[in-house]
Amino acid sequence: MVKTIMKIDGMMCNMCESHVNDAIRNAVKVKKVESSHSKGETEIISEDALDEAKLREVVEKDGYKVLGITSEPYEKKGLAGLFKK
Repeated sequence: MVKTIMKIDGMMCNMCESHVNDAIRNAVKVKKVESSHSKGETEIISEDALDEAKLREVVEKDGYKVLGITSEPYEKKGLAGLFKK
């Protein structure tokens, strides 16, 4: 799994977050997507690495500006780690 973080300028409210999330969900296959207008970022969890050019295009066509995209391996956190001695 991969965590992709997009720095986005122009999100001003919860509706902006929703627009960005929906645009990404409709364009690429994701497990989870969450945006924060206060942080100016969107976090995407996916099975495979995503096409950064496509992500940029999808978000910018709605009037937002992508300032940067980073990706890193992602491991789902579970309860198993809490019970190790």
